[in-house]
This record gives sequence, structure tokens and C-alpha cells, in this order.
Amino acid sequence: MDVRQQITPLISFAVSAVLVALSVYLLVVGQQLLLPLVIAIVFWFLINVLANLVGRLHIGQRHLPRPFCFLAAILLFFAAVGIIVQFVSGSLNDLGSVTRVYEANLRQHWQSVPFNETIGSAGMSQIIGEWLDISAILTGLALTFTGLAADGVLITIYVGFMLFEQGNFKAKLAALVGDPGRERRVLRIIDKVRSDIQMYISIKLLTSLMTGILSYIVLRALGIDFPEVWGVLIFLLNFIPTVGSIIATLFPAVIALAQSPDGIYLSLTVLVLIGALQVFIGNVIEPRLMGTSLNLSPIVILFNLALWGYIWGIAGMFLCVPFLIITTIVLSHFPKTRPIAILLSSNGQIDLPDETSELLNKP
Repeated sequence: MDVRQQITPLISFAVSAVLVALSVYLLVVGQQLLLPLVIAIVFWFLINVLANLVGRLHIGQRHLPRPFCFLAAILLFFAAVGIIVQFVSGSLNDLGSVTRVYEANLRQHWQSVPFNETIGSAGMSQIIGEWLDISAILTGLALTFTGLAADGVLITIYVGFMLFEQGNFKAKLAALVGDPGRERRVLRIIDKVRSDIQMYISIKLLTSLMTGILSYIVLRALGIDFPEVWGVLIFLLNFIPTVGSIIATLFPAVIALAQSPDGIYLSLTVLVLIGALQVFIGNVIEPRLMGTSLNLSPIVILFNLALWGYIWGIAGMFLCVPFLIITTIVLSHFPKTRPIAILLSSNGQIDLPDETSELLNKP
């Protein structure tokens, strides 16, 4: 009996490890099928958030009709996506016309580095040469952009069907659960997921927009080429935890260096000013707005970023925090998985009554 009690946890751990490895494998293999669906779910969620915001408006003493709210939200959302698509495509064409000048200036800076020939003899010069190939970077961005655009029709179809089906969600849930008490608790989990993700996206949107606008003002004042492009890029990169902010700081500094053969001081100025903006907004303003409501461990966020970056690339990096929020909330509602949720949290405190988990698992 003692031997069996010792072996059972090992078997459970082995089965769990195999299931996790299999899940990661299926996510990697099924990227072409699953990623458009996940992006469609994100778009569907954002449209619902916009519809709720529009629904708060009043005509006299009456709220706007719900169908009108959804129609306005859909039009606003796809108009915003269309503007971003047109802006990015036009910006890539403009950048393509000056890439050769940028590459020549960067190579000239590299050649002026002391001991660069000694470093290059070890093969570093080839690596630096590939890194300075801005045209190749733009080509890669264009291919990524084209791939997402190719999935646009499929994503739009998914979003349309989800909007059409969402009215029947509660009826399906009631039929699936069969118990009014358990149904209320499942809805509570869903509402918690929705509210936390909505709060994260809203605050992240505000802080990223603030960083992008202020960075645009700084870059334009310093005379950096295409400041609006780097402002939009900084805005988007700030949705990627930690790594995005670092790239958003370094990339404008490199562009400042590439503008002219004498751009070293301009590059350092950009690095200091944009870095100061990132530190102030990311470490002062954003934590004050977020508070401790998300309660996610920074180390776990970094690991999650690396994991989803490996699984789904850049798209996975953007989605890693919402995925982590959903995982933590769901795991916290079940006694057997609550220790994992505690490990994922920042302070180890999971604010959930014990009776909720017990009733959710009640046969």
C-alpha cells in the first residue's frame, strides 16, 4: 500500500508532463490552423469591448440599441485595422528607398570600431554584416505582414460566426452544465477572465499609446527620419512584455545612428530619452494603473513569453500575457491545480473562496 501511494504521484506527474509536451507539439504543428482562430477570438473580444463602450452612450435618457452598438463597434474596429494596414504597407515602401544608405552608414560605423578586424577574423564580421542588412529585415517584415493579410479572410469569417453564435452561449452552457449553481460559478470564472483581460488590454493600450505618442514627439524634435513609423512600432512593441520595450528603445537609436556617418551622439541622445520614457511609463505609471490586480509573477511572464514566442513567434509574444491570465484564473478554481496558480502568481495569494472550488468539482 505504501509503495502504491509513492508510485501514484510519480505516475500522475509523468502523465501530466507527457500531456504538456504533446500539447506544445500540437500547438507548434497546428499553428497554421489554430493561430487564425486565436486571432479571431481576440478580435471578437475587442469588438465586444468596443460594443460595451459604445453602449454606455445615451440618446436623451435612453441607451443606444444593442445591434447598433455592435454595428458601430465592428465598423470602428475594421476601420482602425484598415488604417494600420495601409500605414504599415506605405511605410515599408518608404523605408525601402533609404535602406541602402542606412546600411552603408552602419557599415562605416562598424569599420571605425577599434579592433573590428580582429573580431571579424573570428567570424563576427559576417554576423554583423547580416545584422546590418536592413533590406533583409524589411523583406522579412513584409513576408510576415503578407502572411497575416492572407489569413485576413479566414479570420473575418471566424469573427462573423462567433458574433452570430454568441447570443446562444448561455443556452448552450446551461444545457452543457445542467446545474444552475454550477452554471453560475462557470459564468463567474468567465466574467473574471473577461474583466481581467479587458483591464489588462485597456491599461496596456493607454500606456503603449502614451509611449508611442511621446516617442514620436521626441524623435520628430531630434530630426529622426520617419518618426511616425517608429512611434507606431514603439506602440505595438510595448504589448510584448519586457523584450518589446527593450527593442522599442534600441531600434530608434540604431536608426539615428544609421541616418548619417556622424550620428553617434544623436543615437546616444535617442537611447537616453526613449529609454527614460520606457522606464518611467513602464515602471511608474503602468504599475500604478495595474496595481496588484493581475498578480502575475514577472519571472513566469518572461518564461511564458519565451514559450509562446517559440510556439507561435511574434504573434505568440503578443498573446502570452492574456494566455497566462486565463490559465491562472482557471487553475485557481480547482483544488488540484490551485498550487500551480499560486506558483504563477506574484505574491502567492489567490483571492478565491474555498467553497467555490469545492462546488465546481462536486459530482
